[in-house]
Amino acid sequence: MEKILDGQIALVTGASRGIGAASAEWLAARGAHVVAVARTTGALEELDDRIQAAGGKATLAPMDVTDEGAMAHLCRSIHDRWGHADIWVHSAFHATALTPTPHLTAKDLDRLIATNIRALARLIALVDPLIAPSPAPKAVFFDSDWDRKFAGGYGMSKAAQRALVESWQAETAKSGPEIHLLRPEPMPTAIRARFYPGEDRDALTSPRDEAARLLPVLLGA
Repeated sequence: MEKILDGQIALVTGASRGIGAASAEWLAARGAHVVAVARTTGALEELDDRIQAAGGKATLAPMDVTDEGAMAHLCRSIHDRWGHADIWVHSAFHATALTPTPHLTAKDLDRLIATNIRALARLIALVDPLIAPSPAPKAVFFDSDWDRKFAGGYGMSKAAQRALVESWQAETAKSGPEIHLLRPEPMPTAIRARFYPGEDRDALTSPRDEAARLLPVLLGA
């Protein structure tokens, strides 16, 4: 495979599973050095094994994206080591169990807001100056549809994410970075399993296939 991203640094937040892990593997296979962020160390190590087996390179950063101090330190470390990053792919997301809207708990709301809204807003503030020096800075986010019933918390936080990303996208349309909001087909993820228990997962599209379909946008395809 042509190493078209050779020499580029790709930060992937939410890299332990699903479309995040698939994106990390896709980027590494094309030559990018992937900085993989997730809370689960074991899953990151498995990702690293797959990347190395395919001839790629990764740096693992086991941390929670809600820890602003840790994320700021990581961005500073990337800057000190490489000068900048070139690509940011964000797929870190929290979903609560399905529940009637009046039954949403304060604890669930706090977690949704902390991970899906506040962390994203703070990450944009941290990553923007990190990728700005790149000759072609790019950021990728993933959107989705959902069954409105019993998913008020999920829908609230997805709508907020969409608003943040689309605002940044509009603000940088002429000056960069290049912002992409992509919509994968339904995938057999843990989040989807919460919303559609009993669904035939074999009929869903694999995260690897979706990464292969969507991420060529980073190459101008």
